[in-house]
Amino acid sequence: MEISWEGKISWVRKHSAADAAGIKAGESLCAVNGMPLRDILDVSFAAADYEPVLSVRGADGTVREVPVPKEIDEDLGISFESAVFDNVRLCHNRCVFCFVDRMIPGLRKGLYVRDDDYRLSFLYGNFVTLTNWTEEDFERVVRNHMSPLYVSVHATDPAVRQAMMKNRHSGEIMDKLQRLFAAGIHIHAQIVCCPGWNDGAVLEKSYRDLVALADYVEDMAVVPVGITKNKKGLPDLRLFSKEDAAVVVETVTRWQEECRRRLGRSFVYLGDEFYILAGQKLPPVDWYDGFPQLENGIGLTQNFLTEWEKAMQRRPDGLYPGHTNFVIPVGVSAATLLQPAIEAFNLRYRTANRIVPVVNNFFGHTVNVTGLLTGSDILAQLPEGNPVILPSVALNQDNLFLDDMPLAEFMRRRGGNVKIAKGASELYNLLLEQPLPHKGTAARNSVPERGMGASGNNTEYVKQF
Repeated sequence: MEISWEGKISWVRKHSAADAAGIKAGESLCAVNGMPLRDILDVSFAAADYEPVLSVRGADGTVREVPVPKEIDEDLGISFESAVFDNVRLCHNRCVFCFVDRMIPGLRKGLYVRDDDYRLSFLYGNFVTLTNWTEEDFERVVRNHMSPLYVSVHATDPAVRQAMMKNRHSGEIMDKLQRLFAAGIHIHAQIVCCPGWNDGAVLEKSYRDLVALADYVEDMAVVPVGITKNKKGLPDLRLFSKEDAAVVVETVTRWQEECRRRLGRSFVYLGDEFYILAGQKLPPVDWYDGFPQLENGIGLTQNFLTEWEKAMQRRPDGLYPGHTNFVIPVGVSAATLLQPAIEAFNLRYRTANRIVPVVNNFFGHTVNVTGLLTGSDILAQLPEGNPVILPSVALNQDNLFLDDMPLAEFMRRRGGNVKIAKGASELYNLLLEQPLPHKGTAARNSVPERGMGASGNNTEYVKQF
């Protein structure tokens, strides 16, 4: 049997079929029933037998055949270090707004990877451009009904998309989407909006083209371009001004009203930064329709505030014995919105917690989201004394900040109590010294650390606290 790729096993669930068959973490899965495996999707299809035979490479390098008796609807109980075994498909575009090209040099290699892999789109919601697909890719997506996919559209105008992405195949986006739609595949669409490139009339065309296909386009997110201080040899882009942002908010609000009348949902959503920059109120919660693109920064602030309100309703007024006053570092854009919530909390419980807006000196002052803060910037700008609650979005899965500072190093240099909060409920409980009970979580199939992706925005880090 020819073995092409292997999936490194990171975890085997106790009492699972794989555990009973003697498969161990640290070994590698080479094939199922003699079929080579490209990714966990192949594993799931190949292993849907009563007794699949797994080819497993042990720690000593030898491959053994392992029958795994199980029910036909029972999973193997295996997780892998990576969801793909044959390497992540990379982006071949040279987008004018690409955040990877604008990254600060000298960081860990994973931050410079531009993934453009349809499997990661289906599994994890990574955005793809469809520019690197083969005929086999189309056939596999249709055959396995890999829906929905997350697609970076950027512009439906072929000439504009080609100019922005610098790929002669990028102008074929609508033909490729129509082919997917004909096979019943749905998408979530994204537009990284760049002033003077794909805003104004170009954005209106993209909206009109996509909303006409709303039976298959679940939603359309519009996020503003991000620019770091690294501009050497890169296309000259500008950020949205307050006036520009106000025009976008007004226009998209009008489209949302139209869609809510016609479709019963908003359909098109703006990144929070547009409202913050324009100095305008966020839409009401129900206008986000369940936050279908939350991981893309769409509605994160409103979702946070809603969760915060629910946490507040679960807690009675009054003093909590032994409370501690924390400092909470966040990006400049989030600080303005979170400050009133913390002030109300302090008034209610007679505490003195502080939101600390951290200026991003590492990437440049135009980068103001919490998820792109570095450990060095946070340390330099925190006041002395108080314990710290860090937003979890400032760290990756290995507890590293973007400047490669480990959390352990941050805690050593801070010399005090440092806690991590994921979301409003955890933050509320930590502020009351009422941490949520720890629950053991099963290991999951993970994605190799990825850079900014085909979206133009880092899918791991561009989030707000």
